[in-house]
Amino acid sequence: MKVTKKSPRQISRELALLGISQMPIKAAKLEKKKLEEMVLAAVRTLTIEVEEALVTAAEEVQKASDRLLGSQLSATDINSARTMVYEAIELSKNAINGIGIAVELPEVIQLTNQPEVRSYAIEIMAKVNINKAEIDELLEKSMVDWQVNRLPQIDRDILRIALAEMLYLGLPEKVAINEAVKLAKRYSGEDGYRFINGVLARVVESVVNC
Repeated sequence: MKVTKKSPRQISRELALLGISQMPIKAAKLEKKKLEEMVLAAVRTLTIEVEEALVTAAEEVQKASDRLLGSQLSATDINSARTMVYEAIELSKNAINGIGIAVELPEVIQLTNQPEVRSYAIEIMAKVNINKAEIDELLEKSMVDWQVNRLPQIDRDILRIALAEMLYLGLPEKVAINEAVKLAKRYSGEDGYRFINGVLARVVESVVNC
């Protein structure tokens, strides 16, 4: 498997995504709480989620197996079991992807010691924190039949980071969207990156470029 080396900014962005859910409510306290602690807390959460996903996938495989073995091999039973197997495979793929992320995280965490990486990660989180109300308002206007507070947390945080970089940190719009899509492909669900790409494109079209 080809490993692509990440830039300091990409590492900062990933650290911000991992740490943002653990961020203090008041931005003034952000500097006082170590970035490593926030990221480690997020890693623990991610590890638990991966373990739970693996258990769920194993249970679904067992249910499908029991359905096949206990059936009269009718078309209905076979189709039902096949659907269960497909769902179990998808759950397993997501869990395995989570394992791959978890394996790489110790190296990512170690990079928090680099001043450039640490500084930009904290800057991203601070901008999201300070401007969250404005960012969420822009997102609400650009989403169809969705509310920000009902999005999966990882998708919501990716969107907030992209807008914070775009609006307050001078990152070009196309770059911000591309980087958000990369994060979504790594951390979000199977179709999460498409949703995030669409929302950010609408933000740029209807709000940023007004």
